[in-house]
Amino acid sequence: MHIVFAAPECVPFVKTGGLADVIGSLPREIARHGHEVTVYLPYYRQVQNHFPEKKIAIPSITIPFEYYNRFVSVIDGGKRDRVQFYFIDCPELFDREEPYGTQAGEYPDNWERFGLFCRSVLEASKQIGVPDIFHLHDWQAAMLSVYLRTIYYFDPVLRKAGTVLTIHNAGYQGWFPPVTTERLLLPWDIFTVDRLEYYNTFNFLKGGIVYSDALTTVSRKYAEEIQTSEFGNGLEDPLRKRSADLHGILNGVDYSKWNPETDGKIAAHYSARDLSGKAECKRDLLHAFGASHVNEDAAVLGILSRFATQKGFDLTAQIVERLTFENIFLIVLGTGEQYYENLFRSLHDRFPDKISVRVTYDETLAHKVEAGSDIYLMPSRYEPCGLNQIYGLKYGTVPVVRATGGLDDTIQEWDPETRTGTGFKFYGYYADDYLKTVQHALAVFHDKDAWHTLMRNGMAQDYSWTKPGEEYIKVYEEVATRRN
Repeated sequence: MHIVFAAPECVPFVKTGGLADVIGSLPREIARHGHEVTVYLPYYRQVQNHFPEKKIAIPSITIPFEYYNRFVSVIDGGKRDRVQFYFIDCPELFDREEPYGTQAGEYPDNWERFGLFCRSVLEASKQIGVPDIFHLHDWQAAMLSVYLRTIYYFDPVLRKAGTVLTIHNAGYQGWFPPVTTERLLLPWDIFTVDRLEYYNTFNFLKGGIVYSDALTTVSRKYAEEIQTSEFGNGLEDPLRKRSADLHGILNGVDYSKWNPETDGKIAAHYSARDLSGKAECKRDLLHAFGASHVNEDAAVLGILSRFATQKGFDLTAQIVERLTFENIFLIVLGTGEQYYENLFRSLHDRFPDKISVRVTYDETLAHKVEAGSDIYLMPSRYEPCGLNQIYGLKYGTVPVVRATGGLDDTIQEWDPETRTGTGFKFYGYYADDYLKTVQHALAVFHDKDAWHTLMRNGMAQDYSWTKPGEEYIKVYEEVATRRN
């Protein structure tokens, strides 16, 4: 089969979250199974650094809007690990400092940017190669399904192409004014409550849910959760209607980049057989965060995250002061909502002997946090999959998580009787529950024999892309069979 991925980001070209890691790995896994794989991405300013000279695949495609046309070119990004990359180039829409918006908010013309992206992928595919399956990722690519089943419905070249939409986070949907319907030259009969309309807004993600042949999301538990009012963000009804076509497939991770035995970004290598290098990584992490004064017996708690309420930072803020009475040191790395950036800067100022915060994203420091921490904190309000807790398992950094979404699927509760389990979980979204769970983890941490068993249990887990890749291929085959 030929699979075309349409996505808004991908490592190493541009990254704002875990979606980029998925698009950097899953296409490669699908190609490893012998399928032809093509990836389309917008040609953002961040991408330009990877291609000092443009190699043009298609010099010009005309994309019509209500009162004007846009003209795009398609740049050939070449093949990487048997995956062909193409980039949709429209400088007036994509040559900007950030992919989606600034601190002031999302770009108001994102409807145009990603509507154009979706239609450009369809038009480019007609010239470069129509796939069996378009695999679309998040709201920014969801409109491709809508186009394909409306204004391209009678196009004989595209009629047999199937679509699979992966929802990485149902909290981000792409809401725009009703007039977006006619601006994108779509028929007004799709702007109804059972199609794209959502409380008098034009909803990109809802359109993808209604019009795609199959839906996937990034963990089994999250597939269940998004069909409820608590986690569906208003889309639970259309998702329940499509429940037979909704598949929960846990994300994999790239162990060629995230493995303490081979990681070039950490101070020392180590493995489940020989954990001695972990102590050196801990010392290196503390030094990197200006905390060399911390004694070796202290538990280093690590947080590596986008600063957002979704990630449970409100809970962490509530327990920090009480945690300072424990023999711990908290390291926080990330960027995001200004409120939490300022909050954690102030906590660092109040408790410099207990907390160090870096408001930035640094790939090398991220690896150091995973390798050098003893305990990884991830108390998310909701978490479709999560990757950092999986990285933590491989690095022997024991996760403390809230039992939601992929966190519940990937972490097994430690059982001291059977000496099984890989971490610690709490269920209610309450600060006291979170604190008690961290304190339970700290109690086990001081039993070194039990702790080393717990570390090794986590390091033995396999969350590579092999199984998820096979599950996605089954979905592709089911859709291709139906379309034919």
